[in-house]
Amino acid sequence: MKKLLNTLYVTTQGTYISRDGETVLVKNDDEILLRVPIHTLQGIVCFGRVSMSAPLMGFCGKRQIQVSFLSEPGEFQARVQGPVAGNVLLRREQYRAADDPARATLATFAIVSAKIANCRTVLLRTMRENPDTRCAVEGATATLARSLESLNAKRNVGRLTVDSLRGVEGDCARAYFGVFDHLILAYKDDFTFRGRSRRPPLDRVNALLSFAYTLLVHDVTAALEAVGLDPCVGFLHTDRPGRPGLALDLMEELRPILADRLVLRLINRQQVTAKNFTVYENGAVMMDDAGRRELLQSWQKRKKEEVLHPFLEETIELGLFPHVQALLLARWLRGDLDGYVALI
Repeated sequence: MKKLLNTLYVTTQGTYISRDGETVLVKNDDEILLRVPIHTLQGIVCFGRVSMSAPLMGFCGKRQIQVSFLSEPGEFQARVQGPVAGNVLLRREQYRAADDPARATLATFAIVSAKIANCRTVLLRTMRENPDTRCAVEGATATLARSLESLNAKRNVGRLTVDSLRGVEGDCARAYFGVFDHLILAYKDDFTFRGRSRRPPLDRVNALLSFAYTLLVHDVTAALEAVGLDPCVGFLHTDRPGRPGLALDLMEELRPILADRLVLRLINRQQVTAKNFTVYENGAVMMDDAGRRELLQSWQKRKKEEVLHPFLEETIELGLFPHVQALLLARWLRGDLDGYVALI
């Protein structure tokens, strides 16, 4: 099994990152902030005004360490990629599967079903731990359960298409996020959620969700490239220049587990407060450095939690789940599995 390595997140503005032998050197002016052995890293993520030396970029590319550059709020800007990994035959098979309606529908069904089931699990967990939320949340859980039953029934009679699955996924996302505000149990006046808003996020909850989703995109993209798949050609998400469609596909089943629950934990355990956010005149909301650090530290801890993978029947760190799912997807495309085994 692949070993879980660290991701280096650099948020201090004006920082310069360079190579020093077999280590990554992080400096601000003439002060050395950090020195990290390169073999302990699987990725580097730079936020805002953070620069990197060309020798380090080349070194990371050679070692298959993904480097991503994001804006200070967390919007993706660019990434540095080394030689393409994996077998070109696998990528050609991926493209053929994406163009084959039957195979694309099979993959999309697995992804959408897993997303719905995992969203429902988040709601059920909240009702179990906080019975006062039952009246507000149980309607959405019933909607998600009916959607799963309907999908399985339509699949058995061959009435599914990718477009119909996109419609069900959208309806279930609205039902899930429609009750998401009831999952927030602390600082209700400061953390009110009325629906998803992006680019820019218009409330503190959306700022946390968008930031966590950006981190997940980085990890999933790195996992797909590591097994030799093209992160831009997906099944559920249509092709669009500059969009990592397959990474977004794989994210759907992982978001409730890795990102949504983390955000709820940060709020409900009062690890972040309204003081960690700035609201601008246009309504945009952005986290401050302290809030980002708290989320990043919690993200790293969350990734180290060990959970039993239901298909492998092996206890592994949550941070390895994107890599395992990428491997299972590659095995299906190669013909080693009858279908893609999504994470439920």
